[in-house]
Amino acid sequence: MKNIIVGFFVIVIFGLAAWTAMRGGAYNGGEHGKVIADIGNRTATAKDSEPQEKSDREKENEALNALREKAGNISGFKVSDEYKSKCSSCHGVDGSGMQYGKKLMGPKLFGQSADEIYKKLDDFKSGRKENMVMKGLLIHMTKEDLRRFADEIGEFPARAKAMK
Repeated sequence: MKNIIVGFFVIVIFGLAAWTAMRGGAYNGGEHGKVIADIGNRTATAKDSEPQEKSDREKENEALNALREKAGNISGFKVSDEYKSKCSSCHGVDGSGMQYGKKLMGPKLFGQSADEIYKKLDDFKSGRKENMVMKGLLIHMTKEDLRRFADEIGEFPARAKAMK
């Protein structure tokens, strides 16, 4: 009796799978997938036939990328790529702090000693200071990484002075 019931369910499942496949497939997008594929084919043939001017979105992306690259060198002194990627979006490329409207994104780091910065970084990592963004950025960093960041940030005033 069990074999008959299992056989019945197997036949029903294969029947449902065949019915779904005939209707366009559940995971292939069905009719919508065909429309999207058709749009993709039209744009591919249009691009092949004649060169088109860049779209506004592409132009904006290029301008944004140029600004991002420029922002890495705007401070007048060189900072590490690691600092640019992890810290500069909130604290500024030169550690001068950033504010978005009335909301403070990241406080000013410029002018603080390496030891002060290291203590604050360690406090954020250990949870003695509460900030989810900082904790998330620092959670996988070692004490040596924290020291390296602190030393770099502590050198900002000397680097700025050397540029003048």
